[in-house]
Amino acid sequence: MRKASTAAPSPPLVDLDAQPGHHIRRLQQIAVAIFLQKTEAGGVTPVQFAALQTVANVPGIDQRTLARTIAFDTSTIAGVIDRLEARGLLRRNASAADRRVRQLTVTSAGGALLAQIVPGMLRAQERILAPLAGPERAQFVRLLRKLVLANNALSRAPGRRG
Repeated sequence: MRKASTAAPSPPLVDLDAQPGHHIRRLQQIAVAIFLQKTEAGGVTPVQFAALQTVANVPGIDQRTLARTIAFDTSTIAGVIDRLEARGLLRRNASAADRRVRQLTVTSAGGALLAQIVPGMLRAQERILAPLAGPERAQFVRLLRKLVLANNALSRAPGRRG
């Protein structure tokens, strides 16, 4: 009778450098680092910025719609809003139509903070895309949007379509 082999199978060799997910993760790390560097005086994270800017763009947006708009988990968006509200940057008000719904507005301090950090945020975007030529930048962003939209439903926090 033959003895069964007890040696563990060799793990597969995978070239991480050939995997798009690896590069997407790395670019996310780089994008966050550049964002924080260019906007450090504002003291907000990229997610906090996205929430604050979205509320500024759509005053009175409710928490659920905000979460969907920025593709953030609805159970976690409340903490983001709590932190922004504690800093006096956002205000949460009950909806007149449905007291359970919390509508959000940017305070004057929040508007001033956005005015302060938007130029840095825009410089961060330019820095991220700096290695690409003009036409490559537009193509890269178009392809990123295409991938996000095509795979949106697979996310744990799908964003709105479009």
